[in-house]
Amino acid sequence: MNDNILGCFMKIGFDPNLSEQDFTNLDKAFSPYIWGEKGISNTLKKLKHEDYGKDLILVLFQFNVKPTPPELQKLKELEPYRKNEKSIGIPIIITDENFFSKSEEGRYSFLKQLILQKIDLLAEVVKQKKLDTKIELLKTDLQKLLS
Repeated sequence: MNDNILGCFMKIGFDPNLSEQDFTNLDKAFSPYIWGEKGISNTLKKLKHEDYGKDLILVLFQFNVKPTPPELQKLKELEPYRKNEKSIGIPIIITDENFFSKSEEGRYSFLKQLILQKIDLLAEVVKQKKLDTKIELLKTDLQKLLS
């Protein structure tokens, strides 16, 4: 069983105007930032859910690469907390403007900054739902790892 509290998922927007090669190129352009040698997922795996309480086992960062307008409309800042799974999904939107137009360093910086911002949103949910989650400790540990 996976004991990481933070996980990553990636989805490329389903644009009918893109060819199969376009999808492959987008995957090759973005995936290394998450799962590559210097990928952010490797850093996030260092945090284990048992260190932060019992009510939150997985926070899944859902990277939506170039979502289409209809897909964008369906995305929320945070998905609802899933009590049965003890999990929550956090959509992150990746576009030309906020990611692909930046330098490599700028891209990593953007991802780190956005993940920390999303953890602030998660802290609100933890408070509202009165979850047994040491969210401030998680945030502090994450800041140390990402700096």
